[in-house]
Amino acid sequence: MFNNLQNLGWGLVGFALIIGMGSVLLHRFGGAVADCASHFPANATCLVSSWNNTLNECACYNGTKQLSWGDPTSTGWVSTDYLITELGSSGLAGWTPAIVAISVGMLIFGAFLVGGGAGRKY
Repeated sequence: MFNNLQNLGWGLVGFALIIGMGSVLLHRFGGAVADCASHFPANATCLVSSWNNTLNECACYNGTKQLSWGDPTSTGWVSTDYLITELGSSGLAGWTPAIVAISVGMLIFGAFLVGGGAGRKY
């Protein structure tokens, strides 16, 4: 039974790595495809628009200070942001408690089934 628990633990570690690394990679890809220049086209005082990786938004600078923030509207960013949401707590990561509970329950149920008839001799 402990071998099964160890395998379950490694599976959960792998699951956490997929979610964690997937979120970080998608965030980086989103920043790479963010089109911030088209986000502020009507603003004549916006000299430079760039991606702020810390705040996960586009920034518009007039040379000395930040003027406004906003999400990019490019198709690549919208798709990547959706995938981050689906990988996060409202998606795959939200199923983690159910996966753990079902896995542990099946291990316990399986242990009772395997050991249930071992003491009887007919």
